[in-house]
Amino acid sequence: MHHFNAHPLRLTVIAIAGTLLLSGCGKNSSTKTAGSDFPPHDVFPEVEAYYATKVSLPADVFEDLEAGRITQEEVDRREAAGEFPKFFRLATIDDLPDDLDWEDGGELQEIGSSEAKKGGTNYRALQDYPRTLRRIGPDSNGGFRRFILDDVVMLFARRHPNDTSIGPSGFRYIPGIAQTWAADRENKTVYVRIHPDARWSDGPPITSDDMLFTFFFYQTPYINAPWYNNFYNRNYTNITRYDDKTFSITLREAKPDFTSRVLELEPQPKHFYRELGDDFAERYQWRFVPTSGAYIVRPEDVKKGRSIALTRLDDWWAKDLKSWRYRFNYDRIHFSIIRDTAKAFETFRKGELDVFRLNLAEYWYDKLPDSDPLIVNGYIQKATFYNDTPRPTYGLWMNESRSLLDNPAIRVGIQYATNWKLVIDKFFRGDYTRMRTTSDGYGEFTEPTITARDFSVDKALESFTRAGFATRDSDGVLVNEAGQRLSFTLSTGYEALRDVLTILREEALKCGLEFRLEVLDGTAAWKKVQEKKHDIHFSAFGVSPEMYPRFWETYHSVNAYDLAFLPDGTPNPDRKVKVQTNNLQSIADPEFDRMIEAYRASEDAEEMKQLAFAMEQVLYDDASFSPGFVRPFYRTGYWRWIKWPEDFNVKISQSVEEWHVDWMEPGARQETLEAKRKKKPFPAQINVYDQYADRDSESG
Repeated sequence: MHHFNAHPLRLTVIAIAGTLLLSGCGKNSSTKTAGSDFPPHDVFPEVEAYYATKVSLPADVFEDLEAGRITQEEVDRREAAGEFPKFFRLATIDDLPDDLDWEDGGELQEIGSSEAKKGGTNYRALQDYPRTLRRIGPDSNGGFRRFILDDVVMLFARRHPNDTSIGPSGFRYIPGIAQTWAADRENKTVYVRIHPDARWSDGPPITSDDMLFTFFFYQTPYINAPWYNNFYNRNYTNITRYDDKTFSITLREAKPDFTSRVLELEPQPKHFYRELGDDFAERYQWRFVPTSGAYIVRPEDVKKGRSIALTRLDDWWAKDLKSWRYRFNYDRIHFSIIRDTAKAFETFRKGELDVFRLNLAEYWYDKLPDSDPLIVNGYIQKATFYNDTPRPTYGLWMNESRSLLDNPAIRVGIQYATNWKLVIDKFFRGDYTRMRTTSDGYGEFTEPTITARDFSVDKALESFTRAGFATRDSDGVLVNEAGQRLSFTLSTGYEALRDVLTILREEALKCGLEFRLEVLDGTAAWKKVQEKKHDIHFSAFGVSPEMYPRFWETYHSVNAYDLAFLPDGTPNPDRKVKVQTNNLQSIADPEFDRMIEAYRASEDAEEMKQLAFAMEQVLYDDASFSPGFVRPFYRTGYWRWIKWPEDFNVKISQSVEEWHVDWMEPGARQETLEAKRKKKPFPAQINVYDQYADRDSESG
């Protein structure tokens, strides 16, 4: 939900229809709880030794090591010679620079409504049960993560969601765990003072020691999370502790948004992870991580396979702070597991779920039309909200490591054989628009001239002929001289979008291309693409409203193969596909790698734009991603007891519940259901909030 997201991108499995959250979550696995069946372990001595010895590698050394251009033994020799500076530094408050310009975001507009009321239980649904309560490591990158991490933790500061102007140090921020902060661009350093009242949900204060431990935590292999290991080693060069509540972090580059890479971090509770070790995934599988935010998961509310609930802390330390006091209003948020979208919708119509997403045309126009008695009589209300944010990358992701898909001509042919216009016109009834690039919605960082390839039978056949597929079999599918059919499995985890794949299959066959459809549940789909066992997958990565797009995690060769290239730059004949990464296309191009590395290292916005444009052209030519559609709004149905601020939601919100600005009007549930029984109407409410529509349409 925020500007800079110090977590890997999630496959967008937020259901386009319904309250279902269809991300990489799934069936419950381990049922071990805290302290059961695990031997005693204390990681703190190892942590202290790490603080004393950890060094900061220069960016070129780190990237050469990562790509296999130098060996770990060579790096160890240089480290032993004292070539690299220490990563951790302990100082005193007297060492703090005295010329810093401290900020607190106090001038920014309040978030939420002063009319909001606390209390009540909000009823929602999940399609799959969370596989873990861990927020990192195996199976953690799922749809429920946002309710225990992305949307609810405080971070040191949050980007203001309505004031999206850019200042000298980046975006505007409202304070969270931090009380004040200061930016020193020249020295690439951000200083933070933790709020004196900040504390974890289980009681201990949040301190600078938690932030030091955070770097150990994210850099250790114990967590089995390569993205975090890379990110927290590659992007930071130093953390300095001045006292319990004051620290600084130095970044490798002073990028245009460099303050976000510190302010939008959340420390990790050191006391909670004392037992961290090789059995991290199992030991912490069902242990709720203490949070800085308003909601916790109590053990008694984890009912495996059936339901899970969040409970608001009565003594939440930030409950009276500006921009936090009018949010997170429900006492409880209860999630039932309802695997079928149609069943969830019927549950909503009965008043057993409070809110239902109506983004699909089928639900907005047909299943809950404006003429429905529930709408006409005002029991359920409808809203369309136009947001202004980067767009999830809905499209087809082609795995170049699979047979035939390693041929660029076939990939280009698939581009022309994929009829997204018909999907938009027929399935989405013209409400959506065509996505142009892999990074739509980033303003001046989005490539302005590229347009996605349109459906064309002639151009598809021309490309397939170049690849050796010129003859059709009795089913109309192209075959080559060896008798191999032009046929691929097209998979997805979007049960609600099954008909999209049906349209694509029917249109592709006109071009001699066969799509074998495979509609999986969210868990199985996530597992398949993470293991790189897909041919072509229909999905999207959720993106945060960042200043500029990411390329490394999705397209760099280190995320495609274990060792993509030999030292001389030629492809490694023994390379193996790397699993558990976001490079779903298995793209591996050394020149593209160099562009990505230059982009990561650049501190100049204009240079970054030109590199971003050039990389989009590379991706267009590579043709392994077929851009799908953009939805410039979200549509919601909700029972009239759910209330919203006057402007409904915030500018950069990506879903109706993301910023937790809604609340329940006391007594309104009973009043509404009683009126429904007596057939007593209320005024109908069908509202459009388009205050951000113009700017958004420009990005689409």
